[in-house]
Amino acid sequence: MASYHLGFEDEAGARLAGYPGKLLRPSLLLFVCEALGGEPEAALPAALALELVHTFSLAHDDIQDRDEERHGRPTAWRLFGPAQAINLGDGLRELGALALFELERRFPPEVVLRASKILTRATLEMIEGQALDLALEEKVEVTLEEYEAMALRKTGALLGAALELGALLAGADDKLEPFRSFGCALGLAFQGRDDILGIWGERARMGKAPKGDLLRKKKSLPIVLALEREGHGGPLHELYRREELAEADLPRLIDLLEGLDARTEAEAQVEQYSHRALAKLGGLALPDWARTELEGLVRFLAMREY
Repeated sequence: MASYHLGFEDEAGARLAGYPGKLLRPSLLLFVCEALGGEPEAALPAALALELVHTFSLAHDDIQDRDEERHGRPTAWRLFGPAQAINLGDGLRELGALALFELERRFPPEVVLRASKILTRATLEMIEGQALDLALEEKVEVTLEEYEAMALRKTGALLGAALELGALLAGADDKLEPFRSFGCALGLAFQGRDDILGIWGERARMGKAPKGDLLRKKKSLPIVLALEREGHGGPLHELYRREELAEADLPRLIDLLEGLDARTEAEAQVEQYSHRALAKLGGLALPDWARTELEGLVRFLAMREY
């Protein structure tokens, strides 16, 4: 199950080439470690642990969101059933915890313990964010502040941990908070762009049905902004007060969102989030070349089309 979920095997168990994930979190960890003068090879166990924790969350999220496709393939719960997919996620989480302890080969126990605390705290925050995300589906009136509190945890927590761990393993253990703060801000911009793509993205680029967030009444950034702009009692509010939404409701829902300039508003909000991340980037003790690379990453994540 793990080999299938991670993209190493197909449904028949045949070996596949490559890894379908973006590897954004482990790449950030290794990048920061190298930029601060650390040894990226020594930090590889932490990078692996972070990616395993991320993939554990995807296995559980797919069940909770009832997503049937990921990277253009059936999700684990569709192939093996929800119960086994829960076991899969639990197992990946523990594999991540064990992988982290491989740091003992190159780092003293106190550093390994601190790394474990960082990853455990971030994992808990990520789970809190997912719980908030599900809770917001049951509400019609959601404020932008509530959305941000959810996204900073759901997506920001592990990105913050990636930069924090990279700094820790490079020896910058007295300057970790600014790195975590930047990573969380980066996560907010990343999630906002994902929300836009979740409605207007193409199946070929996303690897899943682009309207799933709408049918689940997920309070993604465009929806939150559109509901706030419409005010109480409008047709969009009426749709979201229904117990369920059907495929037949989607054309009207899209028309309402476009009539409320939801995509334009969301794009502008993501731009604000990216500026917030760039402001935090300015406070990091990084060489100029590394700062330039991270500036490019912020802009790419805020503007990407896939």
